Amino acid sequence: MGTNWSKAIHPEDRQRVVAEWRDAAREKELFQAEVRFLREDQSVVWTRLNAIAMRDGDVLHGYVQTVEDITERMMVDSVLRAAEESLYEEKERAQVTLNSIGDAVVTTDPAGKVNYLNVVAERMTGWSSDDALGQPLPDVFRIIDGATREVAMNPAQRAISENRTVGLAADCLLIRRDGFEFAIEDSAAPIHDRNGRVTGAVIVFHDVSESRAMAEKMAYQAQHDFLTGLANRSLLTERLSQAIALAKRHKKQVALLFVDLDDFKSINDSMGHAVGDQLLKLVADRLVTCVRGTDTVCRQGGDEFVILLAEIEQVQDAANVADKLLAALVVPQQVGEHELSVTLSIGISVYPDDSHNVDTVMQNADTAMYQAKEDGRNNYKFFRHDMRAPGARRLFVESGYGRDAA
Repeated sequence: MGTNWSKAIHPEDRQRVVAEWRDAAREKELFQAEVRFLREDQSVVWTRLNAIAMRDGDVLHGYVQTVEDITERMMVDSVLRAAEESLYEEKERAQVTLNSIGDAVVTTDPAGKVNYLNVVAERMTGWSSDDALGQPLPDVFRIIDGATREVAMNPAQRAISENRTVGLAADCLLIRRDGFEFAIEDSAAPIHDRNGRVTGAVIVFHDVSESRAMAEKMAYQAQHDFLTGLANRSLLTERLSQAIALAKRHKKQVALLFVDLDDFKSINDSMGHAVGDQLLKLVADRLVTCVRGTDTVCRQGGDEFVILLAEIEQVQDAANVADKLLAALVVPQQVGEHELSVTLSIGISVYPDDSHNVDTVMQNADTAMYQAKEDGRNNYKFFRHDMRAPGARRLFVESGYGRDAA
């Protein structure tokens, strides 16, 4: 009794509380504060203070103050604040993580309404988070089948209805808000609460346009000649195998034409490789115009070309194409300032008359081509079983006896 009530306030809180008390007294207002009391045993009690002046008119008779122990509540509040802070930090870490990864992330509620996009998803869809929130997923995440142009199935709906992770169909395109399209790959998974109930879905996707284009480019380069763009030997062999299989099933015939440019070596040596390469490209273009779209023109290497005629009705069809090829090269080729004339030597092998084997059909066409060279160039020959093997013919040509025929 008789001591100043402020002496019970914790020293760290005393100056603040006394100042607030004086302000309230000066303004004749109710005083309220939450403050720590330091007890005689040095333990701390959190209290809520309420004080009001006792007046008789303008005469002040003193103050009435209530002190309420709020230690337990403050402890609970402290725990809640710590939990909120921890939750906030965890959410911030998740937000930073989701915004720093390279994939786009979109989440939905059980009804399929968008409730989150990370920054990559905003960029890829063209939708800001503010505009997208609450919108139906198909409006924000517009996907179509790249082959059919039909609307693709919503992966989030599948993940929710089937309660499992699902992948996006192959060759899927995302249509950005401005209409731009690009290829994507993605997966969708259901989101569960602590009781295992599905509360929505998360979709993770990324742009595969560049990687897909690179894969297609590499696949094309692996099967096409770098100079002319024609099929190479690898692709020809594959298509010849397919053509023979189809011809066998449909009881048709397949013809293979080996085409060699006469005197190309002399042009290449005298005028240079640049002129020679340009001439090869012009010849390749003319050969393509002489066959059907279903046929294959291949550059075997050097000045040798191979033409696959799929499913011919009769042997004469191959002869007609050979005549067409010879006629196409009658007109001189204009390469820069040079007007160059070249002729063709063509060997023809027919399945199934000459062989049932892919490699043998190709060897037979090669053999017939060398026979055409020996017989004066600028002509074609069908394979016969009495013709000499290709190795013997090359030796004949390279030995000098047949040099004029080369």
